[in-house]
Amino acid sequence: MQMESYPTFHNEVGVPIVRIGCREFKCIGDKPPQDHPHIYLKMGDASEIVCPYCSTLFRFDPRLGAHESDPADCAYGDRD
Repeated sequence: MQMESYPTFHNEVGVPIVRIGCREFKCIGDKPPQDHPHIYLKMGDASEIVCPYCSTLFRFDPRLGAHESDPADCAYGDRD
């Protein structure tokens, strides 16, 4: 997967777990301008990963599309 197509997620709502439909993604912590440094995360074969900046637990959910999240508000639409 190329970096330009990485799905981007945040946790502005402050939920303990964000379920996502991909294993490689970018976490921005919060929506700009309160975002943390953008970090690319890869779960590999694991089913979850914690962002080292914002401590959000991201859990892989195969029922979701690559750019989808639960809660849905955690998917960031401005892809870069």
